[in-house]
Amino acid sequence: MHEASLMRDLMAKIDALAEAEKARRVVAVSVWCGALSHMTEAHFGEHFRQSAAGTIAEGARLDVTLSTDISDPNAQDVLLESIEIEG
Repeated sequence: MHEASLMRDLMAKIDALAEAEKARRVVAVSVWCGALSHMTEAHFGEHFRQSAAGTIAEGARLDVTLSTDISDPNAQDVLLESIEIEG
């Protein structure tokens, strides 16, 4: 359930940014996964592909940075670092 909430929030941010830029599609997404987010790159990728299906971000290249710092204030979070769009 934790993953579903994280992905809903992430997709909402991606959609809002893409809409603000009048993007035709999102071609790349960069995220940072906190050490306590319980995400591996493969696990995150699976959830991302499922969440992005049928959206402007479907098929986007994914760049995932995994943190090992459990004391980071965002250690439980998944943070959107950037998106690359096609106008």
